[in-house]
Amino acid sequence: MGKKKEYEKALEDLQIELVGLTRWLRLTGRRMVVLFEGRDAAGKGGTIKAITDKLDTRAARVVALGKPSATEESQWYFQRYVAHLPSAGELVLFDRSWYNRAVVEPAMGFCTDDQYQHFMKACPVFEKMLVDDGIILLKYWLSVDQEEQEQRFAERAADPLKRWKLSPVDLKAREKYAEMGDLRDAMIQKTHTDDAPWFVADFDDQKKGRLNLIRHLLDQIPDKLCPETEFDLPPLKGKPKKDKVTAKAQRVPEVY
Repeated sequence: MGKKKEYEKALEDLQIELVGLTRWLRLTGRRMVVLFEGRDAAGKGGTIKAITDKLDTRAARVVALGKPSATEESQWYFQRYVAHLPSAGELVLFDRSWYNRAVVEPAMGFCTDDQYQHFMKACPVFEKMLVDDGIILLKYWLSVDQEEQEQRFAERAADPLKRWKLSPVDLKAREKYAEMGDLRDAMIQKTHTDDAPWFVADFDDQKKGRLNLIRHLLDQIPDKLCPETEFDLPPLKGKPKKDKVTAKAQRVPEVY
């Protein structure tokens, strides 16, 4: 079996377990939040896609917020994120989260030092409130070396299907690799707690990184096994019927 097939088989096995995880969340009414943080091109989006690919869209949501509006900038910092927290039985995956204020915003000059310092004090308190209320909270930092990151940037720049992933902020962040690493370490030092620890995953090899992260995520919920409903489909009565749609509607041309 080739490496690609080995990866696909390992991912499929994990995706079956992820379906089981969402079934457990629905049956128990538990709520789960997973934060994905990391440098640009680390692999956050691909990992989230691998997790959600086979899941019921009503069981799992992806939150990827853009630049805050003027109204949101006037609110309590965490307010725009609170609005996206899960209801009973839901899994919510944040593609970047409130931790923008710990790394990206200070590195790019998007927040003041007072705002940064306030966040660092308030964040552990905020996360303890979430965990105390019963939310399962997992925080992942996807780690990638600068040489590998540069190769991914070059690939995105050359591929019209990936070029949309690049932004002026990404290009500016290339010059701040060391600074963002220092901010990341300060963030972990201040916000790694017993209630909400940080987990770092090596993503220089994205496929291995995805598998390792998903395996770790699933292992944090050891009691997630729930019986799966099996269906016995009885045979149809008579011959299968053709789908004859009224001619009132217009047909899509068969170009291919």
